[in-house]
Amino acid sequence: MIESRELSKFYDNFLAVDGVTLDVPSGTVLALLGPNGAGKTTTVRMLTSILAPSSGSAKVAGFDVVRQPAQVRAHVGVLTEQHGLYERMKAVEYLDFFGRMYRLSAPERRKRSLDLMERFGLTFALDKQLGEYSKGMKQKLALVRAMLHNPPVLLLDEPTSAMDPQSAKQVRDAIIELQRDQRTFLLTTHNLTEAQQLADRIAIIRHGRIIANGTFDELAARFVGDPIMELKVSGELNGLVKDLSEMVQVEDSGRDWVRFRVSDPNVTNPAVLRRLHGLGIDVVTLSRLSQTLEDIYLQVVKEDESQEGRVGEHLR
Repeated sequence: MIESRELSKFYDNFLAVDGVTLDVPSGTVLALLGPNGAGKTTTVRMLTSILAPSSGSAKVAGFDVVRQPAQVRAHVGVLTEQHGLYERMKAVEYLDFFGRMYRLSAPERRKRSLDLMERFGLTFALDKQLGEYSKGMKQKLALVRAMLHNPPVLLLDEPTSAMDPQSAKQVRDAIIELQRDQRTFLLTTHNLTEAQQLADRIAIIRHGRIIANGTFDELAARFVGDPIMELKVSGELNGLVKDLSEMVQVEDSGRDWVRFRVSDPNVTNPAVLRRLHGLGIDVVTLSRLSQTLEDIYLQVVKEDESQEGRVGEHLR
C-alpha cells in the first residue's frame, strides 16, 4: 500500500531526504522514528503528494504520488503536526465541510461524523466551537477528520501527543481496530513505548537516510543481540552456573538467579529445564527479560554516529 524507491528531496543545496526506500503491505503499521529534523515530515509530505520529490518514486494505494496526486489524496488520511483547525467553526460544521470536500453524501457525512466522534468520546462537544476545545480534543478531532472518508491508508504524525492517558488509549485502540480491517498506517512518534506496542515494522531515519528497517525481533537480534532469559531457583545456585554455561551464554548471576542469552528460547529453554530437573533443582521462574524499542533505537543511532565518525576520520 505504500512503496517508495530512492525517494529524495533537496531544498537548494540541503538534502532533507536521502534515498528512502520503503515497502508497507496492506494491514501493516510502520513506525517511522527519528530525531527532530531527520526527514520524517518531509517523507510524509512526499507520500501524500503535498511535496514533489526531487528524485526517486513512490506509490500509495497503487497511485503514483507525482502523476496521480488527486487519487493519492483521495485514498489517504493525514494527521499533521499542525492541525489547521478552523476554530470559529463548530465540530459538526467543520466535519460537514470536509465531508463535502471528500464528496460524501449528506447521510454519509453525518453518519461518519457521528460514529467517529462517538468512538473518540467527543459527542458532547459536537456543537462547541473548536476554539473551546482542549489540546487533546483538538488532536482527536483532527484524527476524526483524517478518517472521515474511510481511507485505506493513514499517515499519522504524533497521533497521541498532548493527550491524557485515556484519550491516548482510545486512539491506540482505534488504530488496532482499523488495522484488523486491513488499514495501513505510517506512524511517526517520539513515544517509543507506543511505537513498540502498535508497529509491525519499524524504520529509523537519521539525516534523511533510513539507517534501520525491520520487525522488532529482527532489529533486536541485529542491534541488541539474542533474548536474555532470567532463571530463579529455590535455594542456591552453587555449581549450576558452570553447568549451564555448557548450554547457554551466561551473562550474569546471583545467589539464586542466573541470566543467559539464547538464540532460540523454544528449543533451549526446555532443554535447560530438563537438565535442572535431572539435577533435582526446583525452578521458581524462567522468564524472558523484556527488550525495549528504546534499547534498539539508541543502539542504532549510536552505531550510525560511530560510522559517521569513522568516515570523517578517513576523509581527514
